[in-house]
Amino acid sequence: MKGLISMETRLEYTSALTGAAFMFYEFKQVVILKEQGLSDKEIRAKVITENIFQHEKISSLKRGLPYILRRVNVLDEKLRSMVIEEGTEIGKIINLYAIMKTNRLFFEFMEEVIYEKLQSNNYILEKKDLNMYFTAKAEQNESIASWTEATIKKLKHVHSKILIDAGMLKDMKSGELNRIIIDDEIKSHLIEICDSKYLQAMGE
Repeated sequence: MKGLISMETRLEYTSALTGAAFMFYEFKQVVILKEQGLSDKEIRAKVITENIFQHEKISSLKRGLPYILRRVNVLDEKLRSMVIEEGTEIGKIINLYAIMKTNRLFFEFMEEVIYEKLQSNNYILEKKDLNMYFTAKAEQNESIASWTEATIKKLKHVHSKILIDAGMLKDMKSGELNRIIIDDEIKSHLIEICDSKYLQAMGE
């Protein structure tokens, strides 16, 4: 890897993003419940019984909730407050940070593909970039190598969709990448808590 960012090795590779993509609305609802003082158990019960996410199918709600909770639980009080009190764009950046912090495969995609492209002023994400990334990961890791073609296809789609929802990719057809504007307060805070590598992965 040419990047200056160290690899996140504590997390295992998972295909969890197939069941929980960007999900900003759901993320924010859980942040609000967390700030109200509810435990994870209480949040699970409230989200399911009251259908807080407004999903038509309870199965999709149950599938995505553990991952949303995990994202919210890596946020400190300041970041949770910013999700609630600041605008949507700031909340989306914090959600993107939480996804990277809880999903090794996506974080490495950001640092090895997106960061490298932005650093070299290459603002086009092509299908071959995704193909090469997942092929390389499958060669490096037995678990990823065992995933089905359908799972890999879905993950490629979800990785692109997360970038679109975060404002870093215009659309899948053009593959046009954008540099997102990260609020100075978020930058300062992530540097302060020693998470600057996630800022760098977003192109900072």
